[in-house]
Amino acid sequence: MRIHDRIFVGGEWVLPEGRGSFEIVNPTTEAICGRIPRASASDVDRAVRAARCALVPWKLLPPKERGQYLLRIADLMQERAPALADTIVEELGAPAGMTAQYMVGFPANTIRFYAELLTSGRFPFEEQIGNSLVVKEPKGVVAAITPWNYPIHQITAKVGPALAAGCTVVVKPSEVVALSCFGFAECVADAGLPPGVFNFLSGEGREVGEALVRHPDVDMVSFTGSTAVGRSTMALAAQTVKDVSLELGGKAANLVLDDADLDAVAAGVHHAYVNSGQTCAAWTRMLVPRALHDEACRIARETVLHKIEAGDPRVAPPSGKTRIGPLVSKRQWERVRDYIRSGIEEGATLVAGGLERPACLEKGWFVAPTVFGNVRPEMRIAQEEIFGPVLTILAYDDEEDAIRIANGTIYGLGGAIWSRDVARALRVGRRIDTGGLDINGGSFNQVAPFRGVKQSGIGCELGVYGLEEYLGPKSFQLPIDGKRAHYLG
Repeated sequence: MRIHDRIFVGGEWVLPEGRGSFEIVNPTTEAICGRIPRASASDVDRAVRAARCALVPWKLLPPKERGQYLLRIADLMQERAPALADTIVEELGAPAGMTAQYMVGFPANTIRFYAELLTSGRFPFEEQIGNSLVVKEPKGVVAAITPWNYPIHQITAKVGPALAAGCTVVVKPSEVVALSCFGFAECVADAGLPPGVFNFLSGEGREVGEALVRHPDVDMVSFTGSTAVGRSTMALAAQTVKDVSLELGGKAANLVLDDADLDAVAAGVHHAYVNSGQTCAAWTRMLVPRALHDEACRIARETVLHKIEAGDPRVAPPSGKTRIGPLVSKRQWERVRDYIRSGIEEGATLVAGGLERPACLEKGWFVAPTVFGNVRPEMRIAQEEIFGPVLTILAYDDEEDAIRIANGTIYGLGGAIWSRDVARALRVGRRIDTGGLDINGGSFNQVAPFRGVKQSGIGCELGVYGLEEYLGPKSFQLPIDGKRAHYLG
């Protein structure tokens, strides 16, 4: 049992004023594996006041010195990576094989990227435009509200650039998966940042999250989560005209063009099931030429049967197979099963998986990796974010039809295009309404911008673009050749 009873405010671990706690449940065993405190609105006020008091000294600190603090955080994360990864496996159910790299290594690299950007002096915080000195200033106190699916990554994608920009932060992770987030907060605490620069509290979204968004001394809200909660966050923030950055839901299209190698189908199946499908940019809609629909379904079925296995995330699967773990909670398990039931009722063809538990798994929130064929674009399973290991295969008639189907949801976060002609893939990609696309399996780039369009979000994360999200320009108009403006005489 990992038990935390304090929150981090003003440079100290303190008892919250809120009463009660949240239990963290291991989704593989269904046993309680930890406990975290339930902060309250009064704790939010304490944390925001601490962040406000620390803002001016922190933003006036030379960027290279801020970078040194970030380097310490990254070093501590690297030192503690095995323990952090083990915690994520336990509380989230993510397979151990992917957790160390994607859920701890990547976040540490994110912090290090911003640290090195500052210590190298490569980022221009000032520029001269005519007779104006334009200074990029931090936006102020940032409320960072994060989800459970990539717990540390979601925090570092906000905290890294915010601290680098000179902002101070108050972080509220999801109460569903938070033990590893406390581990990250301990890294920051041990890095010795000035009191109040980083504050961390756990609590319920409707109480603590909303209190942060409403607080008059919070200047910016950075939220990652569902589109529905993103809408309400935006509405609450508008009451005090806060800057808002939102990274929301997705329903990524994986477009296999008619000249593509059909190895793309197997690659698409694997991508759809990363983190048991609990990934906002997962390629959950596979679009294939109508003449190749049945063959794509056959390949997808064979991939699921022979290359993918659900099971204990701590145990390596048989050689050549990819392990997927459980869903995060019983609530999520029931939600995903409801979508599978909906797909069956709406007439899609169940190619693999379904409502039955995976073999030999009587305990844990496991869903069999599922594939639907003959999916129509208007079906719920083709329109709504399922957030589980459910892949839909849709047939298209020609390139125009494929683009229409790809753009036919409220989302626009990620996606993929496959073609033997890269120029063609790029041409088609320019017509897809999404913040990013992988071409022929292109690898994720941590320093490239990550953003959503339409109802997938507002703003940008990662890389230099992510840093600029937390900065605003201030212009100083200087005399020209020592002459004052004419209206000054």
